[in-house]
Amino acid sequence: MSTKALVFLAGGAEEMEAVIAIDVLRRGGVEVTVAGLPDANIIKCSRGVNIKPDISICEAKGPFDAIVLPGGLGGAKALAASKEVGELIREQEAAGRLTGAICAAPTALKAHGVYVGKTVTSYPAMEAQMLEGGQYKYKKEPVVVDGTLVTSQGPGTAFVFALTLVDKLVGKDKAAEVAKAMLLSY
Repeated sequence: MSTKALVFLAGGAEEMEAVIAIDVLRRGGVEVTVAGLPDANIIKCSRGVNIKPDISICEAKGPFDAIVLPGGLGGAKALAASKEVGELIREQEAAGRLTGAICAAPTALKAHGVYVGKTVTSYPAMEAQMLEGGQYKYKKEPVVVDGTLVTSQGPGTAFVFALTLVDKLVGKDKAAEVAKAMLLSY
């Protein structure tokens, strides 16, 4: 049985974070499905790159071994406002399966009331928002792993974030193998 991941993609998403996560997970042998919000039409990302999702958010039916939320302020706001995203992430948390959120996307976790009490990181400008209300602990580190939650800071940390997801899903040896082939250290 293959390992499966769902990557959300909404207008204004940070394309580097989305594409690097999708690519690195696939290199790690993970079957990745990209779910578009609100539908499967082409999504215009934060830097004007257009990406065609595989399916619409409404077609996303789990279980998924991992769910990944790319950042980008516009994308994160859309993820935070999506009822379907909230349902899928709550199900993911309840089942003890992996969730990853990078850049501004941890704010969507907060909006849906999931992973409360966990230690997170985010894009530095989101720190105050993540700390407001005392629901999360915060570390200023490139990638933070707390149980089944992996969070990361932004575009420059996207490779380490994605490799950490591969590590958690497939194993450290596979993550190191993928990193080496891309001329990265892990």
